[in-house]
Amino acid sequence: MYLHYLLCFLALQFVFSTYSYKSILVDHSGYANFSTVQSAIDSVPSNNNQWVCIYVKAGIYREKVRIPADKPYIMLKGEGKKRSQIVWDDHFTIAQSPTFTSLADNIIVKRIRFVNSYNLPKKSNPIVRAVAAMIMGDKTSFYRCGFAGFQDTLWDQQGRHYFRKCTIQGAVDFIFGDGQSIYEECAIQVVGNGYITAQGREDPNEESGFVFKRCNIFGFGSAYLGRPWRPYSRVLFYGSNISDVVRPQGWDAWHFVGNENKLTFAEYGNYGAGASLANRVRWEKKLSPWKLKQLISMSFINTDNWIGEQPF
Repeated sequence: MYLHYLLCFLALQFVFSTYSYKSILVDHSGYANFSTVQSAIDSVPSNNNQWVCIYVKAGIYREKVRIPADKPYIMLKGEGKKRSQIVWDDHFTIAQSPTFTSLADNIIVKRIRFVNSYNLPKKSNPIVRAVAAMIMGDKTSFYRCGFAGFQDTLWDQQGRHYFRKCTIQGAVDFIFGDGQSIYEECAIQVVGNGYITAQGREDPNEESGFVFKRCNIFGFGSAYLGRPWRPYSRVLFYGSNISDVVRPQGWDAWHFVGNENKLTFAEYGNYGAGASLANRVRWEKKLSPWKLKQLISMSFINTDNWIGEQPF
């Protein structure tokens, strides 16, 4: 067994040394540089300016993980969102509760699942805010990752973010925050009655908003596509498969009844049993061709080509 892990580690060292990247191996069984993900992150020097790959072996890591603002250029790479999982169950406040917190710029995460287990099925705890991941740094991307919770699963708080082929699970406001983000080919799994999004755009001049491109919205219960967390909330669903888990009205104005004209909730080119616009709220936005093209283009988040320049 030890020989197997040693060979895996040496192979990683060879691959990453070829591209001048430092690599760190994490295995909760102890056959690696570190046995916890947090201790591996702690080993990265402050104000790091070279990419470091932290390879997370398969297993369930029961810990809270935090990337501080002064540790950019970190990549977390697991062995699959069903195999490499980081799990915790904090729930006191949304600021305290995240299982995973990322505050630094230039972060890449691949094939890891982040879970806040406090309100997951088969538990009798009262439903509360319990965040699986909070993302605040700019230029942060997730590929084939998972986010599991019930209320406030993914706090897409601030910055430009890209999610590709990720699975996001929850019921109440489970994708929320003021991020400027594209979710592409993601699985949005509703696990109870509630709201998929609660976007937090504060001002009409802010560039933030959530764009869902070619996603799959499914699950059980009955959910709205979103409600506004802040007065200029902006969410677009484009080219997505929307099942009948979505309520016919589509959207809820929540605390902003009477000010719906400030909201930008829109849908274009969707299909599926829940995609009909026949009974949608009257104030759903009709975007101009120019605005639609702007929002669905990668340039919405990628004006300086940070996604194209990422390694690994």
